[in-house]
Amino acid sequence: MQNHFELFHLPQQFAVDLGALDRAYHDVQNQVHPDRFANASDAEKRVAMQWATRANEAYKTLKSPFKRAAYLCELNGVDLEVESNTAMPVAFLMQQMEWREALDDARAGKDPHALDALDRSLRSERKDALAAIAMQLDSQDFTQAASLVRQLMFLEKFSEEVANAQDALM
Repeated sequence: MQNHFELFHLPQQFAVDLGALDRAYHDVQNQVHPDRFANASDAEKRVAMQWATRANEAYKTLKSPFKRAAYLCELNGVDLEVESNTAMPVAFLMQQMEWREALDDARAGKDPHALDALDRSLRSERKDALAAIAMQLDSQDFTQAASLVRQLMFLEKFSEEVANAQDALM
């Protein structure tokens, strides 16, 4: 079975041409669109639906930098161990505590400016993490990349918490 990159005829690397991904996705979707199988057998319709579902999943994975990085690690035999490996660098753990305190203070003070500042800080950290992940993936250090992807997972989840807090203030 071909992997997501092969499905869309893209090089297996972290940097993805999003325009090429979009075009390839639409090409696959056009080939397996239900309208093309209106007069087909039930088995052919089922296979087309499976391909459409697979294309959707592959597209979502490759479109998201976070999911793409995790997928590349897994393709190269490195399990992210998200359930069992919670080890993080001490500096990152300290930063997490500071962010949590900032979020708690902003919520308690109903301070939209503090939430905006926290959001900007997280965006910057996420950008830096993605750059570091790209560097590790490009140098084929999938174990280190996996560690950084676990940190990015925290950033993604915590950014959602901040966004929810911002929404709650509005």
